[in-house]
Amino acid sequence: MMSQFATYPSLAGRRVFITGGASGIGAALVAAFATQGAVVGHVDLAAEAAATLAQAVVATGQPAPWFRALDVTDTAALQAAIADFAATAGGLDVLINNVANDSRHDPLAVDEAGWRSLMAVNLDCGFFATQAALRLMPAGGSIINFSSINALLGPAGMPAYVAAKSAIVGLTRALARQYGPQGVRVNCILPGWVVTDRQLALWLTPEAEAAWMEQVALKERILPADVANLALFMAADDSRMITGQSLVIDGGRV
Repeated sequence: MMSQFATYPSLAGRRVFITGGASGIGAALVAAFATQGAVVGHVDLAAEAAATLAQAVVATGQPAPWFRALDVTDTAALQAAIADFAATAGGLDVLINNVANDSRHDPLAVDEAGWRSLMAVNLDCGFFATQAALRLMPAGGSIINFSSINALLGPAGMPAYVAAKSAIVGLTRALARQYGPQGVRVNCILPGWVVTDRQLALWLTPEAEAAWMEQVALKERILPADVANLALFMAADDSRMITGQSLVIDGGRV
């Protein structure tokens, strides 16, 4: 329950935009920021899941999040959504580049179109969302990118995803250096194997989870809410002097 954890007064009224917010970690982010009293907007392809999430947020006594169904690889639509949310909310304080596609793929079977498609969702949209946000974000703003511990571990079977998530770490550092003088912080979260419905449906078998538990220091599942709690801290004024950093949340795997 979120009530067990910290409340951040500085997040009340903050305008927060999240990509891929309808399910998994994204849905946990939307719910967590709404609980803090932030004004939350998000985009996703899954309009039905977003509607269910909105109902859950409203049931907690918070306003329904702003939402637009779109493909984040459509740069014009993504940047327009960010601008429209900011216009509705009266500004933009926090951007969270969460959306990703961790589909497994054989490097010998990936053609040019497939490679570019994976880059578009795992890297490019984060850059172009940030570009739009930087035009709107005041001093004190926070951009939170999502990478993965796979950028550090380099597992087989997903080279495009690993490449994109590695690039996000470098992008975070470069943008933090460039926009620090304007008072904007840019950081990166690298989750381990977070237990979401997608992971349970596709890859997190009992055998795979048992192997994971052998490799971590904390023998518990990492939940979407755990990741959201870290994002809350990184968006709040409590972390005001942290920028250009890659924060791992993986139970002690790496």
